[in-house]
Amino acid sequence: MNNRIAQTPPMGWNSWDCYGASVREDEVRGNAEYMALHMKEFGWEYVVVDIQWYEPGAVDSAYRLFVPLEMDGYSRLIPATNRFPSSVGGKGFKPLADYVHSLGLKFGIHVMRGIPRQAVHANAPILGSEKRARDIAHPNANCNWNTDMYGVDPAKEGARRYYESVYELYASWGVDFVKVDDLSRTGYSTDPYASEGEIDLIRHAIDRCGRDMVFSLSPGPAPREKTDHLVRKANMWRMTGDYWDRWDDLSAEFEKCDQWTGVGGPGHWPDADMLPVGHIGIRSCEHGMGDRRTRFTRDEQVTMLTLWAIFRSPMMVGCELRDNDEWTLSLLTNPEVLRVLNHSRSARQLFRNGYFNQHVGWTAEDEDGSLYLALFNTFGKESDMEVPLSLLGAEGSFTVRDLWKREDIGVATDSVVAKAAPHGARLFRLSAR
Repeated sequence: MNNRIAQTPPMGWNSWDCYGASVREDEVRGNAEYMALHMKEFGWEYVVVDIQWYEPGAVDSAYRLFVPLEMDGYSRLIPATNRFPSSVGGKGFKPLADYVHSLGLKFGIHVMRGIPRQAVHANAPILGSEKRARDIAHPNANCNWNTDMYGVDPAKEGARRYYESVYELYASWGVDFVKVDDLSRTGYSTDPYASEGEIDLIRHAIDRCGRDMVFSLSPGPAPREKTDHLVRKANMWRMTGDYWDRWDDLSAEFEKCDQWTGVGGPGHWPDADMLPVGHIGIRSCEHGMGDRRTRFTRDEQVTMLTLWAIFRSPMMVGCELRDNDEWTLSLLTNPEVLRVLNHSRSARQLFRNGYFNQHVGWTAEDEDGSLYLALFNTFGKESDMEVPLSLLGAEGSFTVRDLWKREDIGVATDSVVAKAAPHGARLFRLSAR
C-alpha cells in the first residue's frame, strides 16, 4: 500500500523547470551523476523525467498539438528513441533506469492520466483484454492543456486491465516514482476532483505491479475536502498550481501550508511544488521567461527552503544541477535544515500578522524533543522579530542554534529575538539546557 514507502518527504530532481518537455537522455544522465556525487549523501535520491518523453519533436515547454507519439502495440506510450537512444529495440526506460540505479539513486517518470488519443483513433488493443482502446476511452474527459490523451472511463470493462498493463510496463523498466498529471485538478469538469475513479485505478495498478512506486498527483490545488482519499491513495499531491520563481508565488505558499497543516505524514505528503533554484528555463517559455538564473534573491531562496523544510513538503529541484554554484549547492545540502524536513513533527503556524502579514512564524518538534522555530519576514524591508517562549509552550532555558549558519548563537530564557532580511527567514533549533 502507499504508506509503505515515502516514509519521509521525497527529495529529488525533475527535468521540467529547465528542459520543459524536451529533456534528452544525456541531460538526465548528467544530472543523475551530479546528484550521486554531490547530493545523495544528504538524502536526494529521485531522478524524474518530466512530460512528453514519448514525443520525438518536443523542443521546449510548449506542447505541440495532435502530433504522433511513440507507442507500443498495446496502447502504451514508450520513450522517443531520438531523445532516449538507449530505449531502441523496445527496451523502454530500462537501460536508463538501470544506470540511475547503478548510481545508488531512484528513477521516475511523468505521465498523463488516460489513454493516448492515437490509440483510441486506431482502436488499438489492450494487453490481456478482449477490449480495445475505444471501448474504455472517455473522449469528453480530455485534458484542456495537452492533447496527448483521452480520459479512461473507470466503469468500462477493460479500463482496469489497461492501467494494470501500463504499470506492469513501468515496473519492468524499473520505475520508482510516477508523477501523474491532469489528475488531482482536472480541466474537463466543474468538479475539481473529477478523476477520482482514475486515481483508484492507478493505485490498484501500482499495488499489483510488483514494484514500489511513489505516486505523485498533479497539478494543484488538490481539494482539501478530499484529504481522506488523497491520504489513502497517493504518496504526494500538489496543493498549489504551477509554482515559479516569483515572490507572489512564494508568499502565497504560507496560506497553502497553513491550510494543509497536520495532514502530512509517513507515506502521504502535501506538495508545495518544485524548487526553482539555480539555472532554470534553459528550454522553457513558461510565463514568457526563458533561460535564466532563478529570479529569487538568496534571501527568498532561504525563505523557500525553510518553509518547505518545516512544513515537510517534498523537495524536487528543477534546475540544471551541473550549473550549480557553490552557494546553491550549499542551500540544498545543509544537513541541519534537512533534518527538520526528515525528522520533525507537529509543525504548525504560530502567527501571521503585522503590516501585510509581514511576520510569519512556524514551529515544530524534533524526534529528540528539541524545538524548531522558523521566522519569516515577508515585508520588503529588514525587520526585527521577537517570539516569547510561552508562545511555543516552552519554559526554562534553551540553547539557540541558527541552522542556516550552523552555529549556536546564544541562550533564550524568555524569548527569541531575531533580525531578518527583506523576504528573508531565520531557522532555529532550541535545545533545553
